[in-house]
Amino acid sequence: MELSGKQKAAMLLMGLDSVTASELLKGLPPEEIQQVAMELVKIDASGHRDEKEQTKVAREFCDSLQKQTQGFSVKGFLSEMLVSILGKDKAEQIQSQIRKATEKRDPFMVIRSASTDELVLALEGEHPQTVAVVLSELAPKKSQEILSFLDEEARLRAVCKMTNLELLGSEVKQRIASMVGERLKTFKGETLPEGREQTLRRLAIVLSGLEKDLRDRLLDNIREHDEETCTMVRNLMITWEDIPSIADRSMQEALRTVEPSKLAVALYGADEEVVQKIRSNISERVAAMLDEETSLMQEPLEGEILDAREEVVKPLREANEAGTLRVIGR
Repeated sequence: MELSGKQKAAMLLMGLDSVTASELLKGLPPEEIQQVAMELVKIDASGHRDEKEQTKVAREFCDSLQKQTQGFSVKGFLSEMLVSILGKDKAEQIQSQIRKATEKRDPFMVIRSASTDELVLALEGEHPQTVAVVLSELAPKKSQEILSFLDEEARLRAVCKMTNLELLGSEVKQRIASMVGERLKTFKGETLPEGREQTLRRLAIVLSGLEKDLRDRLLDNIREHDEETCTMVRNLMITWEDIPSIADRSMQEALRTVEPSKLAVALYGADEEVVQKIRSNISERVAAMLDEETSLMQEPLEGEILDAREEVVKPLREANEAGTLRVIGR
């Protein structure tokens, strides 16, 4: 679908910092600024930004798009740019009009912009139907995160309710959105209590920075009290996310033991930093084999990806246990 001029302007502004965007909008009538601002809010509320389309729009505006630009903040745009151009009173009036118009058009906008922690707290104790409606309006990844925090019974009941949401009318959904939106105000900025794994991860990082003999004595002491906890701490000393922090030589030695087929699965959907770290520490021959495996590979299941990543991390953990692993920073 061909983008309108206002949509293109909004996409362009999202690739700029507030000061630059403010300069571009100076001189425009307040009505046009308001229309562009509403397009920005709609794009932000959808949770989806088409980077290719954004780049295309930027190229239309100028011959080249800088490789690195400061991310555009819709909140910053509304609070800084409108104020600098129109003055505080007029900016607040426009913001109020935008908020009312967007909430009327999309009652779940506020819910989508809330953090996972805030949503988990707001949905605690709510009817499964309410939880199901909210989850259905969120991006899949965010819904998965929220489901992982629910207890098993609440999770099952909510998922069951999600199978027949088409039976609910729009008025019911609007009431649910309004109720959850009000609850979110109570939990604004709050976070969930730290989980056991997060606590043990911090302990693991502290222990990994100690001399090997002292570290091993402390781990032995933990094992005497709780062997399961000791195993978790040992595993959390080195995780998949630590790969960019591993020294190249240690990384090269570990990767020699990993089959290209497993490496291809492990790198599926991985962060670019991890991908670059691994690719920079394998030979051209292995890189060619990896590319071939990737081209032939079907989309792996999440469990297969996690298992493959454990195989990559395993030799790193063994080297850490032996005291030969070099970590250059986390």
